[in-house]
Amino acid sequence: MEAKFLMGGEKSLYVQLGDEISLDVNQKVRGLMHNLETDPIEGVVEMVPTYAALLIHYRPEKILYDQLVEEVKKRMADAGKADEASQIVKVVPICYDKEFALDLEDCAKFENVSVEEFIRMHSEHEYYVYMLGFAPGHAYMARFEEPFHFKRRESPRVKINGGSIVVGENLSNLIPFDQPCGWNVVAATPLKVCDYTKEDPFLAHAGDWVKYQPVSRKEYDQIKADVERGTYKVETYAKRAVK
Repeated sequence: MEAKFLMGGEKSLYVQLGDEISLDVNQKVRGLMHNLETDPIEGVVEMVPTYAALLIHYRPEKILYDQLVEEVKKRMADAGKADEASQIVKVVPICYDKEFALDLEDCAKFENVSVEEFIRMHSEHEYYVYMLGFAPGHAYMARFEEPFHFKRRESPRVKINGGSIVVGENLSNLIPFDQPCGWNVVAATPLKVCDYTKEDPFLAHAGDWVKYQPVSRKEYDQIKADVERGTYKVETYAKRAVK
């Protein structure tokens, strides 16, 4: 679709580059963002990427809305897509213990597979981080193989625990803090999804790749202890090609 330029308020420009959740569209969003970071437009103060759009916050005393639209249009001709060549995959350990996996059995039943097969389908593939939203560090991710078919819960929970892993269709999110949620909870990670004691507080960022690694409850507890001591290091590897 042709790019749409919309007002996101008195100090924001919303550049919509597509109307679907797809890697191709999101790479265009990140490509435009990279272009604007490399060659900044005076007056732009912050940019927030979403699934298919880029929200640009600016200072009206430095640049007017119409001027900003024209500048962004010029950049879009050269923006292209974000370069994935140097991307690595972060390995995130997760535990499917019953204490954490509140909806695991129901999800497996809906998909008409065993719990073991559901875990394989959920954890075997790499996930692309489309964006962060809802809460700081809350990663919205998707895999491109073996999508599930269930959607959100009919009755959202008032609170789920930070560190929960939630799913819906081919999406799976990292939950940073205790929060309300209508998604299906199938596991938990012992890692801190958002940690403000670190210079970089987020476990994952938009454009990252993530691979879930199933661990036992004993391993979960050990990793959690290592995280608290500051001795745990996140494993990474070179990204496989998307099928």
